[in-house]
Formats: sequence, C-alpha cells, structure tokens
Amino acid sequence: MSEQRAQLVEELKALLQQDVMAVKDQVDHLKQQFYRAESDAAEAAEEATEVAVEVKDELEEQFKALLNEYKAKRAEVAAELAKEQAENLKKKQAILDVMKTLAEAETADVMDNLKRMRELQAEWKAVGPVPAEKVQELRKAYQQYQEQFYDLVKINIELRDLDFKKNLEMKTLLCEAAERLQNNENIVEASRALQQLHDEWAEIGPVARELREELWNRFKAASTTINKKHQDYFDRLHAKEKENLEAKQALIERLKGIVEPVTAEDANLSTKKWEEASAQVQAIQAEWRTIGFAPRKFNQAVYEEFRALCDAFYKAKTAHFKGIREELNANLGKKRNLVDRARELAEQTRKALAEQEIIDWNATADAFRDMQAEWKKVGPIARKYSEDLWLQFSEACDTFFNAKRENAQAQRAERADQRRRKEGGLSINKMRENLRQEIKTAENNILFFTAKSKTANKLVDDMQKKIELLKKRLQELENEMDE
Repeated sequence: MSEQRAQLVEELKALLQQDVMAVKDQVDHLKQQFYRAESDAAEAAEEATEVAVEVKDELEEQFKALLNEYKAKRAEVAAELAKEQAENLKKKQAILDVMKTLAEAETADVMDNLKRMRELQAEWKAVGPVPAEKVQELRKAYQQYQEQFYDLVKINIELRDLDFKKNLEMKTLLCEAAERLQNNENIVEASRALQQLHDEWAEIGPVARELREELWNRFKAASTTINKKHQDYFDRLHAKEKENLEAKQALIERLKGIVEPVTAEDANLSTKKWEEASAQVQAIQAEWRTIGFAPRKFNQAVYEEFRALCDAFYKAKTAHFKGIREELNANLGKKRNLVDRARELAEQTRKALAEQEIIDWNATADAFRDMQAEWKKVGPIARKYSEDLWLQFSEACDTFFNAKRENAQAQRAERADQRRRKEGGLSINKMRENLRQEIKTAENNILFFTAKSKTANKLVDDMQKKIELLKKRLQELENEMDE
C-alpha cells in the first residue's frame, strides 16, 4: 500500500510541472486515490495489531505539501488570469467601440471600412480570455456590430459574398466536428470539446442571411444531442451516488448494531464474542470499500461517521484485551512462582535422599498438594506459555511423588525383610528371591522418572546405583550357593 501511495506522490509531482489550471480533475482523482489507499493501510494495521491507528506518515506529509503547492500555484495563476482577463476586457471593449462606430456610420468608405473591420476581427481573436460573466455580453455585442456592419454598410457584393463563403466553410467544419462528437463515448470529454467549438463559432463572422438559420440549427442540433447525453450521464451518476449513499448509510446502521453494545459501560463480552464482532466489522469494512462515492455534499460526512464508529469499536476492543493481557501476565507471574517453589522443594528432597537425611515425606507431600491446589485456582495464562509451564510444574511434582513412592516401597520391603528375619531367618533361596524382588521393584520405579530435568536425572542416577548394588549382592549370594 505504501508503494501505491508513493507512486501517487510522484504522479502529483509530475502534474505540478504542467498547467495547474488544466489538471484539476487529475489532481482531484489522485487525492481520492491517495486517501483511499491511506484508509486501507490503517485498516490493515488495525487488523494486524487489533488496534485502530491513525496512519500519518511521511508520504502523507509529502502529499499534503504537494497539494498546498498546487493550491498556491492555482491561486497565483488565477490571480494573474484575473488581471489578464481584466486587461483583455478593456481591449475588447475598445474594439467594440470602434466596431460600433463603423457599424453605425451613415456613410462609409467601403474598402477602408471593410479593411478596418477585418483588422478589428483579427485583433478581437488575438485578445485572450475575459471574465466569464462578461463573455456572453461581449459576444452578443460583437455579433451585433458585425451583422450591422455587413447589413448596413454598402459594400461590394463580391467581397461580402467572399467573406460569407469563408465563414460558411468554417462554420460548416464546426458543424461536422460537433456531429462527430456525438459518437464520442467519453461524455465529459465531448462536452468540453463542444464548448471549445462554441467559442470558435462565436469568433467567426456571419454567413449569408438565407443560410444563417439553417446552419445554426444544424450546429445547435448536434449540440443538443451532446448536451442531453451529458445531462443524462450526470443524472445517472447522481442516481448512482444516491444509491451509494443509501448503501453506506445501511452499513453504518449495521455497524452501530455491533459497536453500540460492545462500547456500552456494562458490556462484558467474552473473547469469542469479541472475535465474532471483529469479523463482522471487518466484513462491513470490506463491503464499504466496494461502494463508490456518495454525493459530494454528503460523502465526507458519511465517511467520517463510519470511521468514528470503527475507531470506537477498536478502541473498546483494545481496552478489553489490554485488561485480559494484564490478567494473563499476573497469572503468569503466579504460575512461574509456583514452578520455582516446586522445583526448589523437589531439589531439597533429592539432596536429602543423596545425603541420607531424614525427610518428612508427608509434610512435603502436603506442601506439593497445596501448590497443586493453588495452581488450579490461578486463572489462565497466554497459550504460548501454558504448556511449557505446566510441564515444568508437573515435572517437579512427579519427581517428588515418584521418589516418595519409591521410598515407601523400599521401606515396605525393608519392614517385610525385618519381619521375616525375626520369625526365624530366611533361607538362602527365600534371600535370593527377596533380592530379585527388590531389583524388580527398583527397575519398575525408575520408569516413573520420565521428566527431563536435572532433578529427575539425579534421582534416576541414584536409583540406578541402588539397582547395581542389589544385583551385586544377588550375584554374591548365587556364588555362595554354587560353592
């Protein structure tokens, strides 16, 4: 999207090198494209971060600066044009004064006056544009004085007919050009070209009296056709813009139905409901982008209303998930603390076993059970931490309870052994069988130590040493039997 806006900036720079009074439509089109692209970029960032962010970047600043330069140039050109038009108005009024004198002269030197009239016509054409509000008035006077001159001044018929013929040829060409414009599918372009033809028509002198009405009717008929197409085009355009306005207003109402409940003070939506609402808002935004412009006097207002609703929704959503993140982070801290406590207690147990210290197994087991109960009371945490922390916590718990279970089994075996010894001692076979049972029990117990950690590995090492010792005693006993 940034590449598109950068391209639009370059296109605007290029337009500023042209006649700024002739590129208004192109500049307006670029402006619409630029701000539409800017809106899309903000919506993409909002969708990626789940936060509505107003997009203001260097490209926007460059584009605004270029627009300001464009406006300044137009203002400067307009001022110069106004000044030039005022001067041209004076020149044309002076020409009309002379033409009026020639047209109203009761006696005239035919050749001199005709020559002077042609000079005045050439001067008139050479003068640039005048203020728009004076154009029609000047044209009317110009045509009137020309016709009066040719009607009232007794000039040579051949010379007058020559001028009439020349004017007829020129106006016939204009009629043909106007008729060709009827087939131009670009209605706006055709309308502008027709206006230029009318300007040229007004600058051309009269034709023979008997041909004037017929020629004008031909030119007017082509003009009427083009003007009707132009009017129909804008009627359809305005109708479509009205439809677009109604469609956008309908989307705004749908958006209100989503935004107003979630932005209410008592709104308490679940995360799932927020995600569903987000999907609906995004779908409405996508549909909005498929709709064209509304009427100019409503277009900006309806867009601002729509944008405000979107901003309100994403602001509320951001606040909601900010609270959730804070709760998740607090729970994360609690569970990390429980992991550290469980690991520390499991490590203390391992050291006590290794150093053959007395361990209060029941009290330690109660401490682990308390931590497990506390773990269950702690609320959820972010999914990316959940599994790993649970594995760490359960590993520490499993390490302790497996050690406790193995110790209890060993104690039960020891008590049974002592009981049998008190009852009369064991035979060397009942002793061999006991050692085998102890080895089997120890090998079964070692399977419980599945967690991969330093604590678990040390317990496994201790158990493995015990198994090796029992196997050694069993081998010694079997050697005695062989002897």
